[in-house]
Amino acid sequence: MLCDICGKVVATVHLTEIIDDQMAELHLCENCARAKSMEMEQQFGLADLLAGLSNMGGQVETEGMAGLKCPACGLTYENFKKIGRLGCSECYWSFKSYLNPLLKKIHGSNQHIGKSPINKPQESIRLQAIKTKISPLQELRNQLRLAIQKEEFEKAAELRDKIKELEKKGET
Repeated sequence: MLCDICGKVVATVHLTEIIDDQMAELHLCENCARAKSMEMEQQFGLADLLAGLSNMGGQVETEGMAGLKCPACGLTYENFKKIGRLGCSECYWSFKSYLNPLLKKIHGSNQHIGKSPINKPQESIRLQAIKTKISPLQELRNQLRLAIQKEEFEKAAELRDKIKELEKKGET
């Protein structure tokens, strides 16, 4: 499928827009997608949205905001408002008192509600063990259950043997 704008290059970016139950599709090559992206950002930039939202609801406390700077990357809060992007993960902690109201305005809440992906089940089991202080035997049983679910039978056999050893020793 060729690009809808230039008609010369194969489209690699596919946009679907639904307005009032009407669907419109746009197929673009990389160059046209970049141009379209810049055009859209000029019309309605993320930085403008964030700046508008941060100023919404009256005068925001500006005392201390001028010198507010992330210790990790050096981004100032004023620069964040201009560019609309944080510099690093530490910025969330540095600007927390100003981001919380902003996130609440954008999302309706400043806390995640819903499902969260678990990328590494093994780490999840270890974290669970730390949080609930379960015994090493119970942790091994959890790992065994996971290995069986993932059909890692060799690992499951090793875990089974470790569990039997601990049970013989009388550890719980």
